[in-house]
This record gives sequence, C-alpha cells and structure tokens, in this order.
Amino acid sequence: MTYQIDTIHQTEYPEVVELWETSVRATHEFLQEEDIIYFKPLILNEYLKAVELSCVRDSETQIIGFSGVAEGNLEMLFVHPAHAGKGIGKTLLNHALVNQNVTKVDVNEQNAKALEFYLKNGFEVISRSEIDGTGKPYPILHLELTN
Repeated sequence: MTYQIDTIHQTEYPEVVELWETSVRATHEFLQEEDIIYFKPLILNEYLKAVELSCVRDSETQIIGFSGVAEGNLEMLFVHPAHAGKGIGKTLLNHALVNQNVTKVDVNEQNAKALEFYLKNGFEVISRSEIDGTGKPYPILHLELTN
C-alpha cells in the first residue's frame, strides 16, 4: 500500500500524544508508568512544537503514524500498534531522509525492534550514552546514516 505524507496541525497534538502513548506502551516495555506520566506533558507542551511533524492518516483521516525532525535528526517516529509492520514507519523514514535531510537518530538501547529497523535502513551505531536526554537511566544509542 502507498501512504501519503500529511502535516499535523497544533489542534491535533492531543491525538498525536494519544498515539505516542499507545505506541510507547506497546514497544517500550522497559519504561515505568511514572516515566510515561513524566514524558506525556513534555511531548504535548514542548517536544511537538520543537520539531517539524509529518504523519500518515487512515481512510478516516485519523493519524496512524507520525515523525518529528529537527536539524537533520529524526527526533521521533511512532506508529500505532494496530498498523505496525505495514510500511508506515518506512514511509515516514523515507520522507524524513529525502525531504528533511535526516542523517541521525537516537534509539533507546532496550528498544530492539526500533534499532533493527534503523540498522536495516542504512543507519549504524556511532556512540552510546548511559542516560537519556532527561537524565533517566535508559541508555541511548546514537545512529548515523551510512549510505
């Protein structure tokens, strides 16, 4: 299936945060409930405003996947679990690579599926941090595009 890239309006941020939370709960088993509670308002009130957002919508115009890019970094890419494995993430990544000049992405070390996805798509691990950007004890792998 071919997916179209669309923009996200600020009025849709609550919908995006819902998708983020659903996706994180399905893919980030290592996070604690208090981490999700901590990050949720940051996503809504700060992080979404700091990136160029793109999305894929279903036939009812609901957002089923989104990405956020800032300064050549893919800062976020999330797909609703009900739509995972259907090429939505690949579509969003390709858009980021071709149209937004993405060359870098950070991945939680414990998120093996995300790491595998980026490695399959031409990224390689260049370094590792013991903590995430907020100082939490979740190691981060820093990846760069190699091809």
